Amino acid sequence: MTADLSQLVKAYDVRGVVPDQWDESLAELFGAAFAQVTGARAIVIGHDMRPSSPGLSRAFARGAAARGVDVTEIGLCSTDQLYYASGAFDLPGAMFTASHNPAQYNGIKMCRAGATPVGQDTGLAEIRELVESWLDSGAPAASDATPGTITQRDTLEDYAAYLRSLVDLTSIRPLKVVVDAGNGMGGHTVPTVFAGLPLTLVPMYFELDGTFPNHEANPLDPANLVDLQERVREEGADIGIAFDGDADRCFVVDEHGKPVSPSAVTALVAARELARHGGKGTVIHNLITSWSVPEVVRENGGTPVRTRVGHSFIKAEMARTGAIFGGEHSAHYYFADFWNADTGMLAALHVLAALGGQEGPLPQLVAEYDRYAGSGEINSTVDDQQGRLAATKAAYEGQDGVELDELDGLTVSAADWWFNVRPSNTEPLLRLNVEARDETRMAKVRDEVLAIIRG
Repeated sequence: MTADLSQLVKAYDVRGVVPDQWDESLAELFGAAFAQVTGARAIVIGHDMRPSSPGLSRAFARGAAARGVDVTEIGLCSTDQLYYASGAFDLPGAMFTASHNPAQYNGIKMCRAGATPVGQDTGLAEIRELVESWLDSGAPAASDATPGTITQRDTLEDYAAYLRSLVDLTSIRPLKVVVDAGNGMGGHTVPTVFAGLPLTLVPMYFELDGTFPNHEANPLDPANLVDLQERVREEGADIGIAFDGDADRCFVVDEHGKPVSPSAVTALVAARELARHGGKGTVIHNLITSWSVPEVVRENGGTPVRTRVGHSFIKAEMARTGAIFGGEHSAHYYFADFWNADTGMLAALHVLAALGGQEGPLPQLVAEYDRYAGSGEINSTVDDQQGRLAATKAAYEGQDGVELDELDGLTVSAADWWFNVRPSNTEPLLRLNVEARDETRMAKVRDEVLAIIRG
């Protein structure tokens, strides 16, 4: 096929519409290129429930095997289950998923042995160059390679057992938990991970269906939480949990259906991880998590480290600092005990353990970690990202008691509030996040900055 790899290969992964932008013939080339760039003798591959995933995954396996690589297919899995296999087997891995994107999309998340991410600066650019050079003629035969084998292995039970070994839920009080899998991979993993725990599970949309017949598997959009919120209230449940399509992110709502901020979850899990490590350790957070996160980390004996938004930055900082945990506003949670990879399921188990380990309801538990008023992320379509950023900077530069930094976009901080404005890498958008010590001040700052951004 004629493929535009500049549209297909993103900063951290491969992602596009099937078959318009890519197909199995291209997946086979990616498999061969992945084998060559990693130099691996063996790899592990998994895929989600999208209709195109099994075929793309098998084509990738063929491409790698043709280069002499032994392939272990773990079949249907969540992205963090693939990371588990990469870490446990110490093998490079490839996960076929488009996460929360609509049904017509698919993609590949790739990692080196031990779940170390492959991004533009760590191999993805080389993979793209190889695939581009092979588009017309196909991948050349590996002259010195005997074709590798392709075998299957089920890792679900081992993955579940490993997660349960990291969080003890055996002695918690019984909890009623509604889980919305969004017809994604949470429907595959949750029943096995939760098996035998003192939890009454109320499943929603557990049927694996990559056409997403009920709602998009993107809980970051409030519209996709409505069904879960209603069901939690109907059931009189203690908590609701939603997973995205590949189940590597989790979102939490309380017994009233009110969403719990991912920053509050980050702070809660950070406190628990620090306690496990004797009150010592580094915790990574991106620059748009709440003030609560570094505060809680310090209060519990840890060292907070602020970084840019994006999993490659988080994982790189975790490796550099030896951090025990990392969290993002987008509900990605990273654990040293999980090869520095992100796993929404492990974060969910921590929240359940914390809730079930005391008698109070979730809002009472979360109040300690949710201290400020936040706007959430507000997107504005703009014609000139850099021009609007510059106008925002000019409006606040030089003001008394105001500090500016440009680690990632523009962050402006004062004693009672802060905001960050970041350009999207893929769309003509500016993303605004505001936080303040009270709702009134937050709304005032939010409206001031939006007026500048939107001209």
